[in-house]
Amino acid sequence: METRIKIQEVQPAAWKAMYGLSNYLTHTDLTKLQMALIKTRASQINGCAFCIDMHTKDAIKNGETAQRIFLLNAWNETDLFTDEEKVLLAITEEITLISKNGLTTKTYNQAKLYFSEEVIAQIIMTIVIINSWNRIAISTQMPVEI
Repeated sequence: METRIKIQEVQPAAWKAMYGLSNYLTHTDLTKLQMALIKTRASQINGCAFCIDMHTKDAIKNGETAQRIFLLNAWNETDLFTDEEKVLLAITEEITLISKNGLTTKTYNQAKLYFSEEVIAQIIMTIVIINSWNRIAISTQMPVEI
């Protein structure tokens, strides 16, 4: 892969601001596994190898199983994920694929069965930040560490 711009060096204030939001989101009501599911699934949809690698490693470190990671892109076809996790993943997909329909009323109403408005806001912000990181990593061709 070619060497591309390193935003953290060229625009350090912007990079720091992104990290600030990312850091804030680590102190919310979402569990580490919920965060990993959101970040991994959005990264799969966006095709971000750098982020898929990072967040699947985080998921395993925090107790996720290999089987669930392998089947994450087919979460709605298995019983390996709880109903709460399925809503979380549906929100992730609908917001990541915002040009299709965005967050549907059906999914939003399902989310309210499991999550408070505060947690729904945290979920949305987590999805927003991982989609931003995916776009940075893909655009700048951030390499996967071997």
